[in-house]
Amino acid sequence: MKTGNDSLILPVNFYKNMPQKLSTADFINLQENFSGALFFNHTPLHNSQKLLYSTDASVYQEKPVAVAIPKTNEDLKALIRFAREQKLSLIPRAAGTSLAGQVVGAGLVVDISKYFDKILEVNTEEKWVRVQPGVIRDDLNVKLREYGLMFGPETSTSSRAMIGGMVGNNSCGLHSIVWGCTRDHLLEASVLLSDGTEAIFRNLDRNEFYAKASQNNLEGNIYREIHKILHNPFNQENIVQGFPKKSIKRRNTGYALDMLIDNQPFTENEIPFNFCKLLAGSEGTLAFITEVKLNLLPLPPKEAALVCVHCNSIDESLKANLVALAHKPTASELVDKYILDFTIGHHEYEKNRFFIEGDPKAILMVEFMSETLSDLKSMTDSFIADLKNAGLGYAHPVVWAEQTKPAWDVRKAGLGLIRNLPGDTQPVNLIEDCAVDPQDLPQYIADLEVLLKKHSLNASYYAHAGAGELHVEPMINLKTTEGKNLFRTVLKETAALVKTYNGSLSGEHGDGRLRGEFIEFMIGPENFALLHEVKRIFDPQNIFNSGKITNTPPMNESLRYEAEKRIDKTETIFDFSEQEGILRLSEKCSGSGDCRKTELTGGTMCPSYMATRQEKDTTRARANILRQFLTNSTKENKFDHPEIKEVMDLCLSCKGCKSECPSSVDIAKMKGEFLQHYYDANGVPFRTKMIGNFTRSQELASHFPGLYNFVISNPVTEKLTKKILGFAQEREIPKLASQTLKAWAKDYFRKNRDNSSDKGIVYLFCDEFTNFNDAEIGQKAIKLLSKLGYEVVIPNHLESGRTYLSKGLVREAQKIAIKNVQLLSDSIPNDRPIIGIEPSAILTLRDEYLDLVPASMKEDAKRIARQTFLIDEFIAAEIDEKRIRKENFTTEKKLIKLHGHCHQKALSNLTTTKKMLSVPDNYEVQLIPSGCCGMAGSFGFEEEHYETSMKIGELVLFPTIRKQAAETIIAANGTSCRHQIKDGTGRTALHPVEILWEALL
Repeated sequence: MKTGNDSLILPVNFYKNMPQKLSTADFINLQENFSGALFFNHTPLHNSQKLLYSTDASVYQEKPVAVAIPKTNEDLKALIRFAREQKLSLIPRAAGTSLAGQVVGAGLVVDISKYFDKILEVNTEEKWVRVQPGVIRDDLNVKLREYGLMFGPETSTSSRAMIGGMVGNNSCGLHSIVWGCTRDHLLEASVLLSDGTEAIFRNLDRNEFYAKASQNNLEGNIYREIHKILHNPFNQENIVQGFPKKSIKRRNTGYALDMLIDNQPFTENEIPFNFCKLLAGSEGTLAFITEVKLNLLPLPPKEAALVCVHCNSIDESLKANLVALAHKPTASELVDKYILDFTIGHHEYEKNRFFIEGDPKAILMVEFMSETLSDLKSMTDSFIADLKNAGLGYAHPVVWAEQTKPAWDVRKAGLGLIRNLPGDTQPVNLIEDCAVDPQDLPQYIADLEVLLKKHSLNASYYAHAGAGELHVEPMINLKTTEGKNLFRTVLKETAALVKTYNGSLSGEHGDGRLRGEFIEFMIGPENFALLHEVKRIFDPQNIFNSGKITNTPPMNESLRYEAEKRIDKTETIFDFSEQEGILRLSEKCSGSGDCRKTELTGGTMCPSYMATRQEKDTTRARANILRQFLTNSTKENKFDHPEIKEVMDLCLSCKGCKSECPSSVDIAKMKGEFLQHYYDANGVPFRTKMIGNFTRSQELASHFPGLYNFVISNPVTEKLTKKILGFAQEREIPKLASQTLKAWAKDYFRKNRDNSSDKGIVYLFCDEFTNFNDAEIGQKAIKLLSKLGYEVVIPNHLESGRTYLSKGLVREAQKIAIKNVQLLSDSIPNDRPIIGIEPSAILTLRDEYLDLVPASMKEDAKRIARQTFLIDEFIAAEIDEKRIRKENFTTEKKLIKLHGHCHQKALSNLTTTKKMLSVPDNYEVQLIPSGCCGMAGSFGFEEEHYETSMKIGELVLFPTIRKQAAETIIAANGTSCRHQIKDGTGRTALHPVEILWEALL
């Protein structure tokens, strides 16, 4: 750790009250009174953290001077004192999904997402909940469901959006036309004021307001000064005239002074005064939230239906929206052709296209809810009838019940999906948050289309038609000076257009540093002066999120990309041409934070984040750090940076991001590429070589399996072996089979060559794990297939290369891929399947091989990929063809709990395994809602990763298995998964092949 005169240089372009230098010694003094984590110096860990927090989901990038992850309120108070002493801005941050640059700046980022995540109190009688600001909206509702309650506002990022951020932006979301926005449900807020004192904002009647104002402290002064502003008739008139019209429910321009003037003590009505109305939408610029009390709603009606109105134009869909609103739906949301087209071929979202008919230019998704199906059908029939009478929509399919979720997922993924657009011209968050009265929306959008056409701009249109707020994202190249200038011009002209409709420049995404520059134009100079005054009253030293809403820098400065900056093409081993290069693939990350969801939401991405809850362990962070160094590094080898290695360290290469990230940011592939280049510069570690060369070592040891097994299991030599390898002592090294599968199979095929095989030949890829360690599973697979009437052949091939890929030894894996494609394409006919037992090995032929072979072998590799199947997939397909029948299996009753392999979830699905295991009558198969098991090949064996590995297992997998009765069968088709289950629970998991073999009559 550096001390003394070592200094951090701060930009002073708009943090005018901040010093130019802040010494590391100052931060060390702060750390003495701080129980959380601080990152402030120039070590790889600290520097990588600061780089990661230099962006959010917006187009902005600015490196903070430090990052703090506080644990307690006392930590927050210490940070406030420090900020006051050093004249430093504190930037509060939750999930970091802000689209207007709210959590980007040159101050000190304060991330509350890790420790301020407690649900403190639920009051079912009065229907409220008290939570810390780091609680995730969807996770909160999982807890509230048991009480029959929910928190209503639902952003498209609700699986990771935190309550603090939702308050900061006054988030609204999908169902805002019935469930309202965050401001509507914010009852109380416990905050720290800018002098570090505590205050509670809540409903106050007239007498309580004046009692607060009589206090001789900062809180009292805030009430007195705000009273002066809002009691002034001149100010009241300006606010009424200048702020967006009240029929617009999503209005978030500036501070919500218009929400306060209709309350006591400024009018004679009975509406109590509550500073929460001002706090909501203030973007962390007025106070630091420590707790909030939220109003709750009953759970929605149990029956839901979605009328998907297929339209030939955006204008037609907006006219259909007006018809929809007359029928009082629970939601009315638009999805345009741009988004719909990006679901085509997408692994995760292709299957969600089931409701789409033809090639619509836009679909209006209109939701109705009711307690009974009959009422619901009446609602949808009446709405569709009115649409048909008006000649709106060429198709009106209705999606019912559980099927509405995957349909809604298409809409929610819009922000990420459109980031799949090739090239430097990309959709930008710019005018995506402008809101008008829903009745004005068709004409406003028509005017906006004219505006964009004038600049020859295409745009995507989606989201909240029912609330009068479409997310319009024009396609602009921000890597050029012309594009940066156009970026500002479009917002300036759109602001003028929105003002003619008396609309709101920001509906729910906030002003931040994107729209703050135009607030004065929108509400007038007198009102804008009031916003400055509010900021001064609450935060006289300007320490809370400086440069947002007021005193913002120019909106087209501090962007992620420097205009006209020359970027060298990075030479790679993997073929990234489909993604236009590794840099472009990293740039596809929108920052929307889908990778920050927790185990309560489900899915695989991102297992290490689910365990650590640290930003550096997200898919977003890994893409972000690569983008920054590949763009800005001056080294010839741009991968040669320890900061990248620090952020990549806990990536398990699970492949979850390839399918679950809407932008398909395949970090496993990029990590492998990075590691190879990093090793080129720094050498290959001993353990990495040993793991990569697993097959060679096992081949040698297989000649003496008894001796090998003795060495790795004898207490003395076992401990020494693990120490040499850097493996955790708690792990058990996998033993060798007494005979390799290939050796056993040669003898088996010789003895059984006359057996009937009327169903043809299947080629079994004998992967390295099954061959050496899990040979018994391979034997049962061969015997199962043979007894079912198939001739099994093990073709000539090498190992899969998975061990090399997992450790970033990509060149070695490439040699294997090339050789295997040659061998398999030469020996296997076009119409015969290649099947495999271990998912991580066999799926390599469908995934990495396609990007490792030279162009001259691409077609052969694609052909092999088309013929390659997990044994689960093959058997499921044969069941569908009725070539494998229930009659071949027992009718004994069994319950099977199935854990799926990560690569199978990402590159295939678990449906086939479930179908395979369900073929025997009375076999009930239930999927364990687990993500990654946490082992991930060698990852969980490695000493420094053992704790994280087990934490991942403890999220869902281990607790679920421990609850199962002894007779329940645990199934897992991954060798690492079975090992992890054994270590974590003591239960033996079986490969599906073993289960089906035992069920065979």
